Amino acid sequence: MSTTSRATWFVRGHVQGVGFRWWTRARALELGLVGHARNMDDGRVEVVAQGAPEGLDRLEGLLREAVSSTGRPGRVTSVVRQDGTPKGGIAGFVEK
Repeated sequence: MSTTSRATWFVRGHVQGVGFRWWTRARALELGLVGHARNMDDGRVEVVAQGAPEGLDRLEGLLREAVSSTGRPGRVTSVVRQDGTPKGGIAGFVEK
């Protein structure tokens, strides 16, 4: 039995204007997660997701993969994770 967890990642690299948020949304939906991915003013992408802890860990692994052979757009140079308290009323996964 899984509980719902929440995590926020700050992804740095060449991740804006290359389809990275769309790719992240598709992966999150495949993993049954809800949340959002949004461009930040400093060039990073913020990814917030909620769901099963295993799904969050899998999404983090995908975000951290250095080789783009998975078809991930852009180039990630660093990923920082912050765990948080799940929030209610979130449905789907959106690009902001």
